[in-house]
This record gives sequence, C-alpha cells and structure tokens, in this order.
Amino acid sequence: MPLQIVRNDITKMEVDAIVNAANSSLLGGGGVDGCIHRAAGPELLAECKTLGGCETGSAKITKGYKLPCKYVIHAVGPRWLGGNRGERDQLISCYRTSLELAKDKECETVAFPLISSGIYGYPKDQALRIAIDTISEFLLENDMTVYIVIFDKKAYQISEKLFSDIAEYIDDNYVDEHTDDYSERLRRLNAIHKKELICEASVCEESDEEIDMLMTVAPMAVASKKAKSLDDALGQIDESFSEMLLRKIDESGMTDAECYKKANIDRKLFSKIRSDKLYKPSKPTAIAFAIALELSLDETKDMLMKAGFALSHSNKFDIIIEYFIENENYNVFEINEALFAFDQSLLGA
Repeated sequence: MPLQIVRNDITKMEVDAIVNAANSSLLGGGGVDGCIHRAAGPELLAECKTLGGCETGSAKITKGYKLPCKYVIHAVGPRWLGGNRGERDQLISCYRTSLELAKDKECETVAFPLISSGIYGYPKDQALRIAIDTISEFLLENDMTVYIVIFDKKAYQISEKLFSDIAEYIDDNYVDEHTDDYSERLRRLNAIHKKELICEASVCEESDEEIDMLMTVAPMAVASKKAKSLDDALGQIDESFSEMLLRKIDESGMTDAECYKKANIDRKLFSKIRSDKLYKPSKPTAIAFAIALELSLDETKDMLMKAGFALSHSNKFDIIIEYFIENENYNVFEINEALFAFDQSLLGA
C-alpha cells in the first residue's frame, strides 16, 4: 500500500530514503537523530558539516552511508510553543519538502519518523494527523510508497476522543465467537442474503411479512412478479469481485487512479484486479475499495461477499470498519490510524 504505518527501528528500514528528525545544525543530537548518525557512521556527520545547517520547516539530503538506504533526508521540525507560532505550517513544510527531495532523487520508498513529536514536544495526536494528511495529499498526485515508522507504541497517539468512541463502540457491539454458534451465524447470514435478493428483485415494495412469505414460495412465483428485476438480481449473483468493483467505479464517476489511490492500493495490484475477473483480493484490500467508493454498510457487505468474506461482530477489525462506515468517515488513512492504535491489520494491499 502507498502509505503504511509500521512498528520498527527506522535505521533498519530497507528503503530508498529515511527521514531524520534533525536539529537546525544538522550535526546530530538525541533521539532519532542520534540513532541515525550512530548507525550511518562518521561519514554522515562529515557531509552534514558541509551543508551549513537548515532552517526550521525545511530539509536537506545526504547519502545513507552505512545505513540500508541510499539517502538520509534531514528535516528540521518546529518546537511546540503552544501552537500559535506557526508550528503547524512549519511541520507541514517539513513533510512536503522531504517528499519533494525524495521525488527529485527518484526514490520509490521513503520512511518517516513522527517529526517533532519527541523532545520537541509537538502533541502526538496532532503530529500524527499532520503527517497522515500531508503525506496522503502528496500520494494522490505521486506514485511512491511511504512508511510512518513507530519505534515505541508510546510515541503513537490518535485523538483521545476518537479512541474512546471506538473503544465504546467495540464494547457495545463485540460478541465473543464462542457465544454464537458458527452454524447458526451461517444460517442467519444466508437467510439475510436471500431476503436481500428478494427485496432487490421486488424493488422492496413488500412489507417484511410479505418478503418472509416470498422466501417460502417457489422461485417461479417470485420470478413471475418482477421477472426483469429478478433477472438483474440473479445476474449479479454471478458477478465477480473484480466485475463489481469496476462497475461501482464507473457508477461513482471516479477514474481508476482516483479510486485505487483513495483506497491506498498501489497501481500494480489494481492492474492485476482489472485484468483478472476472477481475482480474489485479501479482506483488507476488498474493504479498502469499499471505503474508497464510500459504500454503505450493506453495499460493503455485498462487495465482501463477492470476495468470499463477511463482517463479524466477533472480530474487532470488522467492528472498527463498521464504526467508520456508520459515521460516514471514508478516509482510509484515518481508518488506518485507528486500526494501528487498536493493533489491527491496515487497509490496502
């Protein structure tokens, strides 16, 4: 996926470039800065001495030396002084300048720490929000894989309100899988799906009681009521995930590129899906496309069914996805922030 949040040591990232949260002297320091200098060796400091420092909100690039990357981009983030002294604009500029430097060097992969969120005191939830928003905006116009690298979970923090809201939603909806017999859940799922098909075929003109009656009659009786609509519904039963996805993209008015970028999916994977109508995606990939298309919960379940999956209240990942869809928040990057905070898989490839 183009934007990933990972837990790792940034000095171990095998990417084209890593970003160093540097100070204005560029001569090394504590935290991430010190770790990068120690791992790169003295040659890095020698090159940094030739750069003449760097202004806050800007960045400069050097070789990677002993690091497993080609380049180190030294970004000077702002110190937090209360939020009213241009800190936000300076932090945004750090990310934009770093990404442009990586682009100029034709880097395909870049790893960032959360700039300014350590000893510079920038509130972690706000620093994360700026990082996600700035990087995702850049990726809408550029093909690059970007990692936000978290070394310590304590350095990662989403909005306290969002975290508590999701936690409450999980508590209200989570069902222990051992309390819900699998065969009974499967029976209910099949019954619901059958009911949805009949409702679609009859344009939902019947009451729930009438639909339940239709579920017990012979197929020919249903067909005689709305033959054309039923044919359409039955035709979609055989529609593959790929075919449904492409149909939904056409219906949305989005271009292919707009859709896969919004889904946090790389172009190569989308090309595979487009060229193979029987392609079976992973569950996070299927959900990512449903989010990009801003599908309702029922439509999302339908798309998942085409890929052989379902949403379950015995799965916290599924409940978090449901939370965002119910609240009509279709920002895949914000969803991934929350998924990472709850130690769940991320959306995308």
